[in-house]
Amino acid sequence: MTPWPPRETPAGISVVIPSRNGKDLLAAQMPGIVRELERFPAEIVVVDNGSDDGTGDWLRSAWAQVQLETSPAPLSFARAVNRGIRRARYSHVCLLNNDMIIAQNFFAALVRAFEQVPDLFCATAQILFPEGVRREETGKAVYFQPGPADFPIRCDEPLPGEDLTWVLYGSGGCSLYDAAMLRALGSLDPAYDPAYVEDLDIGYRAWQRGWPTVYVAGAVLEHRHRATSSRYYTGEQLEEILEINYLRFLARAVASSGVFRTLWEQALHRLCLRAAAADVPRKALRAAPWIALSGGPGYLADYSEELLLALGSGAIAVFPGGVPPADPRAVIASTGIGRQTRQGVVLVALSERLEPPPAAVLSQCAEVVVVRRSGGSLAFRAALQQTVRKWQPEVAYLDGPDMAQYAADCAPARALTRPPS
Repeated sequence: MTPWPPRETPAGISVVIPSRNGKDLLAAQMPGIVRELERFPAEIVVVDNGSDDGTGDWLRSAWAQVQLETSPAPLSFARAVNRGIRRARYSHVCLLNNDMIIAQNFFAALVRAFEQVPDLFCATAQILFPEGVRREETGKAVYFQPGPADFPIRCDEPLPGEDLTWVLYGSGGCSLYDAAMLRALGSLDPAYDPAYVEDLDIGYRAWQRGWPTVYVAGAVLEHRHRATSSRYYTGEQLEEILEINYLRFLARAVASSGVFRTLWEQALHRLCLRAAAADVPRKALRAAPWIALSGGPGYLADYSEELLLALGSGAIAVFPGGVPPADPRAVIASTGIGRQTRQGVVLVALSERLEPPPAAVLSQCAEVVVVRRSGGSLAFRAALQQTVRKWQPEVAYLDGPDMAQYAADCAPARALTRPPS
């Protein structure tokens, strides 16, 4: 992707909403958006994407403060959103689907994440569904080691108290992005037509530069799932689009030859199993050779793709603690979650299960990062590196057997093998 020209932007939020024949959906969501933006310098850009339901005229009369970007013919999600991003005047861009109803403090919670996490690219929201509807998305998007027929990207259920956990990418329908970083990446890739996987692609490409994405528990919304796409595509068509675009993502975004080979072989094996079981989508399998020959990204990643996949694997959860960080700041890398004897430390600890830490531990720590032991050393390394990057401690204590192997992951903090007293 070719970077867009940099632009000076004042602090604030540009909300970009693509909408195709979504006047009723916009009418439901607009009051909450306007209410929650009152405390920020902000603008709302609606990309009226091939609508014939009078959306443009209605917006001009009912919401005169909304900027309207109109395409007479429907564009893909990426192309529609990019038109809105090009108009964005502020430092942060919130991409919001027209079928999202935001809760109170939605934008405030997302903005706060950028104040807490250095070099943050994307803060993504917690997604709820209407009562009685199965929760297909949560906001906590992870890459997991799938069974032979499983799609490798899923949303995990967030744990109680979990917040600012690193995730693989933010949903393109409810995330806040650093606008300058978006432009540096060339924004969303229009190759993902008509929709799906463009948000995974941009999040992955940001991680390759070392720019994180985190899940924000306090930014809550309700998703009326596929309220637009289901009008124009069958479920089978949407599944075929997803599978083809996932193959495009592997070919276009994955820079490491080793990672690409592993993920590509897994994807083809899964598609072959599904085709043999007559479980669609054969179209993706037929397209695979041409997609593979289309060429890779043509660059080397600044951040290890093995580590970024481990970080976004679902083996890690972050929990804010109950006290401010100690002075001087200290991180403990530990083989287990035990009783801490020093107030205000940041604890990165292995655990047999991914679950909230004991209240007594949380009350003593500034933050607790739990790493499921089955996630392996890569997940622990990635979590420790990102924790040190976030908190900038002066010292890191390596507490327990085999912790010395992680000394280099504590840099530039001074690594000591003796825990604090």
